[in-house]
Amino acid sequence: MTSIAGGHGEANPNSSWLSARGFWLAYLLGLLSVHLLFLSVPFVSIPWAWTATNLLHNAAHLYFLHVIKGAPWLSTENDPSRRWTHWEQIDDGVQMTTTRKFLTAVPIVLFLLTCLYTRNNTEHFIPNFISLVVVTLPKLPQFHGVRLFNINKY
Repeated sequence: MTSIAGGHGEANPNSSWLSARGFWLAYLLGLLSVHLLFLSVPFVSIPWAWTATNLLHNAAHLYFLHVIKGAPWLSTENDPSRRWTHWEQIDDGVQMTTTRKFLTAVPIVLFLLTCLYTRNNTEHFIPNFISLVVVTLPKLPQFHGVRLFNINKY
């Protein structure tokens, strides 16, 4: 495989950029910005702002980490990571690293905050809980490389 000039000299930078310095802070500030954006809409109540933040975050998390495969800058023909999702490429597939723990904890903490601010209202709890389960299950080590119902197999 040909290395691309620049970057960190890694064959697949997709595996390490989430561990880069300052990423966690930028991630949390981006999440806070989205939440404040929802709160700034006049007709959106606080519980709906929390629910919207949680659902949008989890949908983006699911798509970017568990649906997209390969690396955007590598050829799909000879790229060994073309069959791996971004989550499976993080830290070269090593399980339970600090980056993986952080990316697993954020949806859980966000769900708990959403439950707190929505006062466990069923109207908010059910979609938030379903999105939490959908975004958390693929992160478990038992699901590494597993494609349920052949979804996202190729």
